[in-house]
Amino acid sequence: MKILKLSPYCDPEQVSSSHLTSDLNEAFIDAGFTIENYVPTPTRGVSKEVREKYKKIKYETEHDGKLIIHRFSMFGEGKNPIQRALRYVFVNIVQYIKGAHAKDIDVIFAGSTPPTQGLLCGLVKKRLKVPFVYNLQDVFPDSLVNAGMTKKGSLIWKLGRKIEDFSYRSADKIIVISNDFKRNIMEKGVPEEKIVVIPNWIDTEKVHPIPREANALFKELDLQEDIFYVVYAGNLGKAQGVQVLVDAAEQLKDKSDIRFLIFGNGVEEEKVKERIHALSLSNTSIYPLQPASRVSEVYSLGDVCVVSCKKGYGSNAFPSKTVSIMATATPIIASFDYKSELCSVLEQYNTGLYAEPENPKHLVDCILKLKANKDAAAQMGKNGRRLVEIQYSKSICTGQYICVMKDMVAQVSER
Repeated sequence: MKILKLSPYCDPEQVSSSHLTSDLNEAFIDAGFTIENYVPTPTRGVSKEVREKYKKIKYETEHDGKLIIHRFSMFGEGKNPIQRALRYVFVNIVQYIKGAHAKDIDVIFAGSTPPTQGLLCGLVKKRLKVPFVYNLQDVFPDSLVNAGMTKKGSLIWKLGRKIEDFSYRSADKIIVISNDFKRNIMEKGVPEEKIVVIPNWIDTEKVHPIPREANALFKELDLQEDIFYVVYAGNLGKAQGVQVLVDAAEQLKDKSDIRFLIFGNGVEEEKVKERIHALSLSNTSIYPLQPASRVSEVYSLGDVCVVSCKKGYGSNAFPSKTVSIMATATPIIASFDYKSELCSVLEQYNTGLYAEPENPKHLVDCILKLKANKDAAAQMGKNGRRLVEIQYSKSICTGQYICVMKDMVAQVSER
């Protein structure tokens, strides 16, 4: 059984969901699948030296030949949104040509970033005449509207809706990460029997709590162990609303025992750095996004970790970092829409606090509350770790993906 993937990013690139990709690849291979992936030259989160090295690598195999990676040349991503969009278009054109001529494919598997992946794989499906499983990690164009990048009814929105509808029609199964996502796409006409809800997961053996005295990042970043740390790690994009952390840090700049640590990259990175500098915030540091192998260390730095979004965006998002944070037994502050699955989980299982999105005062109040109640904060962290072990473990969630993929292949065999 062979899976065709046409991925926009691939190892060694650093993206926030890279652990999900690697875990799924391993699970598929262990279940008897071979994966063939066509990917562009690495660009995101890699050095010039690494990029130059991979320009010379056109073909490689991993997992005893069960993972086949075809690499093709493509210009760098950059931070300009127009340049990034153009790059996605060129990447998709090359991937269509290569994917449409792939041999012995049994099923196509694709994520939803960029949003043209569904369009691309729907077209490839027509050529190969095999099932297409769509892994919906983001709802487009809703995400653009909620991030303030376009408006409902605009030309971009109308084009996005056409791409979205085509993607859903083309997919034989759509895997969504939350019930909020399921409700959203059912309201757009997707039949319920086409949808499977599988939450994002974490490898609880790889991602776990690390005591401060054993956390190498404290020494590497020259951090004091007796400070209360507020950590944010992930994409610094428009939708995340990370400026609220900077505003909160400004309100707490006279508190010498509280410090903010931001790990990430993205289109808002320079704005965040400039604002930190303009406000002379000595209590705030920003670092590059760390490799997936250091997730435990990053989130274990925090006495609390923040998951944020711009107002109005949370109903269509359940950030995968949430599960990673809980796996390290760190309490969460969700600067997030209250009517969201994320806030429901925090409230139901007592794993963190809610702060109104884009409201730095509410965020500050939550930080001070957890700082003043360290026993309660520690219990929230323990509750999160326990929840992950029961509901968001790698073996449970990847097993559900395998069932979906095997079912698709079996249906074709029965025809």
